[in-house]
Amino acid sequence: MKEKVVLAYSGGLDTTAVIPWLKETFGYDVICCCVNCGQGEELDGLEERAKMSGASKLYIEDIVDDFCDNYIVPCVQAHAVYENKYLLGTAMARPAISKRLVEIARKEGAVAICHGATGKGNDQIRFELSIRALAPDIKIIAPWRMTDLWTMQSREDEIAYCKQHGIDLPFDASHSYSRDRNLWHISHEGLELEDPSLEPNYDELLVLTAKPEDAPDEPEYVTMTFEKGVPKSINGVEMKVSDIIRTLNELGGKHGIGICDIVENRVVGMKSRGVYETPGGTILYEAHQQLEELVLDRATYEVKKDMANKLSQVIYEGKWFTPLREAIQAFIESTQEYVTGEVKFKLYKGNITKAGTTSPYSLYSESLASFTTGDLYDHHDADGFINLFGLPLKVRAMKMQKTQTESK
Repeated sequence: MKEKVVLAYSGGLDTTAVIPWLKETFGYDVICCCVNCGQGEELDGLEERAKMSGASKLYIEDIVDDFCDNYIVPCVQAHAVYENKYLLGTAMARPAISKRLVEIARKEGAVAICHGATGKGNDQIRFELSIRALAPDIKIIAPWRMTDLWTMQSREDEIAYCKQHGIDLPFDASHSYSRDRNLWHISHEGLELEDPSLEPNYDELLVLTAKPEDAPDEPEYVTMTFEKGVPKSINGVEMKVSDIIRTLNELGGKHGIGICDIVENRVVGMKSRGVYETPGGTILYEAHQQLEELVLDRATYEVKKDMANKLSQVIYEGKWFTPLREAIQAFIESTQEYVTGEVKFKLYKGNITKAGTTSPYSLYSESLASFTTGDLYDHHDADGFINLFGLPLKVRAMKMQKTQTESK
């Protein structure tokens, strides 16, 4: 029997061309696996295309709820944002996809897993670190790095290769944006985005989101509830997390929320420019943070910000399946014990504006915060506090004065 390889299959031109290449180059029996993280219509017609290209089998694995509950929610709870802008849409999905690829490889008795990520990007790292952490015995094949065997360098080359192998597919050689989509976001790279001096052509680029200037002229109020940091309802309707994200995507997309143009630092050392659309995710992050401001104490909040930054780096670099990620997530989960309550906000032309927050665990005390003196706060206590709090500054200033006087 032929050895089996599991191919991470998207149905696009790249992974379609890989199927006959794997058979021709290694003699493998190719098992295609498309992992559904919410790609939508991109999944249409995959089975026919995979079989036409020479695959012996296609798995379409729906992991949308797993992706939302076990990968997205921890990042929302942490408020993990890479380089102050990127909400980790692709980075969160890769370990979830890799885990399912390994499961299918085990089920099929495959000796290898193949992915179509390029040698310049982050995804090769994310896929391979995850696979190595979960299945160190399984071989990894990355065609785009195997330049002695993979000689195709363009879409034209791939189309010609497919035609040579009797595969007539609905792809053309016209260039377009390079996109990655799941339930959380859609990313765009290429064309004018490769020149940071140019404004994105939003009329051609945007898929999920309206331009803010084209959004409705009337604001829309939204109310959400959370329990222990997990979103539970929108406008009084309880939903599972995946449906909350779908609903927020519609609301955010309509109001021009969540368009991010960023030049980011890739793991491999280069800067790259991309535009991300994350309408629902942007709202969810803001709503969760709105509630945390009311509930978390200052010291915990400060440390949590540091942990969020570290977590974003760990995930961006493909290190999901590591003790460090588990440890950071354990800390984050401990901070969510009392992140329960209701948040209200207003969506208007790309903006999210607070409109009220309540929680049974709120640390906000009106009697303390009010300008009216309450029983818990004596203004005179501030004298001693300021004296002690500012003592290092005063001591240093006195020392500097003395030194300057002596030098004269």
